[in-house]
Amino acid sequence: MTVPYSWVMALSAAIFVIGVAGVLLRRNVLVMFMSIELMLNAVNLAFVALARRLGSMDGQVIVFFVMTVAAAEAAVGLGIIISMFRNRETVNADELNLLRW
Repeated sequence: MTVPYSWVMALSAAIFVIGVAGVLLRRNVLVMFMSIELMLNAVNLAFVALARRLGSMDGQVIVFFVMTVAAAEAAVGLGIIISMFRNRETVNADELNLLRW
């Protein structure tokens, strides 16, 4: 017995909305970064569901590339966050004014 396609898409949409809410409502840079990763995973779930529904491997190939880019983004993003924390000693987005000295 398989899970209906509409349930998987509804779960993907719910996860994406949680990620958007995390980016818009939270001011901690780490939480915002995790919320962006959550949105990427929601889109990956939708790609896999659509690929299974259509019977092609295209969605799964796209997910592979999205995961590769997300891994590189995580490494670079965490490096930038650590650098900001070392310089400013905060991860609050409101207190980080990197364009001003």
